[in-house]
Amino acid sequence: MSQSISYADAGVSIDNANRAVAKIREYARATFNERTLTEIGSFGGMFSGAFPGMDDPILVASADGVGTKLKLAFETGIHNTVGADLVNHCVNDILVQGARPLFFLDYFATGKLEPDVTAAVVEGMARACKENGCVLLGGETAEMPDFYPPGEYDLAGFIVGVVDKPKVIDGKSIVPGDVVLGIPSNGLQTNGYSLARKLFFEVGGYTVDSYLDELGTTVGEALLATHQSFLPQIGPLLSKNGDKSVAAPIKGLAHITGGGFLENIPRILPDGVTVEINRGTWTELPIFGLMQKLGNVSDQEMFRTFNMGIGMVVICAEASAETMIGQVNCFRIGRTTTGKGVSIV
Repeated sequence: MSQSISYADAGVSIDNANRAVAKIREYARATFNERTLTEIGSFGGMFSGAFPGMDDPILVASADGVGTKLKLAFETGIHNTVGADLVNHCVNDILVQGARPLFFLDYFATGKLEPDVTAAVVEGMARACKENGCVLLGGETAEMPDFYPPGEYDLAGFIVGVVDKPKVIDGKSIVPGDVVLGIPSNGLQTNGYSLARKLFFEVGGYTVDSYLDELGTTVGEALLATHQSFLPQIGPLLSKNGDKSVAAPIKGLAHITGGGFLENIPRILPDGVTVEINRGTWTELPIFGLMQKLGNVSDQEMFRTFNMGIGMVVICAEASAETMIGQVNCFRIGRTTTGKGVSIV
């Protein structure tokens, strides 16, 4: 009689998946609110769509990943920060249109499921969801033998938020003469890691455990600095947009992610308007200067790859600038003018 073959023999452990879901359920439940209508484990997550106080609610959705920053998690064994990176990145992406997050879903895939690793990743997601007032509504955990190298996984996130149509931020009102403000980042956020890893580990010959005086920490710790959410700073100002009686509306927001300054700021500019950025008007984190020195990287390449110490750009009228600076931790970094694209001075 031939031996009976199970799913586990093919590399997929339903028992491990059940253990992972049990851990995940606890973290997700901590983010639930009165609008959450289903439990973790349902085929679909249900969320109440009532939006009292809004004249014309608009749903805003986005999806993203954290790229090769995951490699740092694999090398350091620290897995409870990349989940927060993912949530905060997605929150910032819909924030630029004036939306507040409602719920978040994740996709976690690996070759061999390790329940403790999966739980650590989801713990970071749940923590960030809670901090952003967002429900971790559900997701997918996939075990795919032979598809990923041992000890590695992939991660993606999907977010849905809402904004009242009169308060949408779309950049259409930006004109030459407006002020460009920059909110500081605390590191690379979630972009440019393929180049950063090449510079530190191949060109520089460092490891994740190398302590560098220039950074005041190890390379691994510096590169794993959590991508922060800008909702706590920008959120209190969102209600003022669309209110004609308030003198400090936000005209445009740009999340400085993949593509840096040069690719992201033009996404919100009307035709015929350009931005002039004055380098030296904010504090560039030491990690950027060190990377530029390690690889003799051009200024152009640095500004189209990294955030250079500015995580979010705010564009407002000159009359509103001082009010904004008084309410948000930011620098006056430039001005809009006629033309096309972005120039760094």
